[in-house]
Amino acid sequence: MMTQQIVINVPESVLQAENTDADAFACELCLLAAVKLYELGRFSSSRAAELAGMSRVEFLMNLGRYQVFPLEAELQDLESERA
Repeated sequence: MMTQQIVINVPESVLQAENTDADAFACELCLLAAVKLYELGRFSSSRAAELAGMSRVEFLMNLGRYQVFPLEAELQDLESERA
């Protein structure tokens, strides 16, 4: 799988306030971006899991931490078909 690197400048004070290091913060940012893109319907759960660097099941299990319903897109598809 090819990847592209995206550089985000994070002030040291942010890392200190979060009591974390750059690598852990980068992983969290990827997960947060994946969750939000999934929530907005821009990413499927598979694509979001890929961005977050985890399996689809692991990603879906993490959604509750962010109060995101794991099958929202599927539920909306079913409601559309029913209407």
